[in-house]
Amino acid sequence: MSNQPNGSNPDSGTSGSKGRIKLVHIYPREMSIYGDLGNTRCLASRLRWHGYEPLVHQHHPGNDFPTDAHIVLGGGGQDSGQARVQDDLAHNAEVLRTLAAGGTPMLMICGMYQLFGNAFITIDGERLPGIGVLDVTTQGNAKRMIGPVVLETEFGDVVGYENHSGSTELGRGQRPFGRVRSGLGNNGTDRTEGAVTGNVFGSYLHGPVLPANPSLADALIKQAVEHALGEPFVPGEIDDGIADQARLRQVRRLIG
Repeated sequence: MSNQPNGSNPDSGTSGSKGRIKLVHIYPREMSIYGDLGNTRCLASRLRWHGYEPLVHQHHPGNDFPTDAHIVLGGGGQDSGQARVQDDLAHNAEVLRTLAAGGTPMLMICGMYQLFGNAFITIDGERLPGIGVLDVTTQGNAKRMIGPVVLETEFGDVVGYENHSGSTELGRGQRPFGRVRSGLGNNGTDRTEGAVTGNVFGSYLHGPVLPANPSLADALIKQAVEHALGEPFVPGEIDDGIADQARLRQVRRLIG
C-alpha cells in the first residue's frame, strides 16, 4: 500500500474499476500498537476483490486532514501515544466532525475510540479531551481488561481481542456497538461494547477485528461506496470460508 496525495481524485475510477475509495489511516505510528493497521489492509484488499480501487493515505501529526476521505480508521495506543496526537486531533477535529456528520464511515479502535469520545481521564487524573463524535467518557484504571471477546451485533456475532485499562461509560442515548456475550467490553459491568453514532464505530476489539469479521468490513465498504460514489454497492464474489470458520470456533470456544 502506498500513500496517496491529498490532491488525488478518489471519485474517478481507472479502467476496469467500479470507482475509487480513499481510506485514511490516522496516526499509524503513534496509535497502531496492537496490529490495527490490519484493518486498513483488510479494507484495501476487500475493495479490490469487490472491484473497486482503494487509495490509502496515512495521516501523521502536523498535517491537515484530507477532506476527501471516504473511510477513516484509527487504532490503539498507549496513554503516551494519545498524548502525542492530542494537539493534532484537536487541530483537525472540525474536519473529522464534519465528515462524521456527513456520513463518512469511520472505525476507531481502543485509544482512538476513547479520543473520539468526550474525554479520556488517565489513572493520574489528567484529562485528555476528545472530539465528541461519540458520547462516551473513559476513565483509566490500574487493572486491565484483557482477553477474547464475542459480541452480539447487527452484523451477527463479532469476535476480537480486548486489551485496555480504560473503563468507558456511554452517555444517555448513546448506542453501543454490541452486547457482550463473552468478555468485558466497555467497562466490565453493563455488558455493552463500543459505540455507534451514524456511520462512526468505536470499539475495543483488536485482532485486527475486520479480517475476522467480513460482514463488518463489507458494511463499512458499502457505506463508503454509496456515500462517496452515489451509487449502490456492487459486491464481488469473495470466499470468506476460513474467516467464518475461525470466527465460529471462537464463538463455540467461549459460548459453547
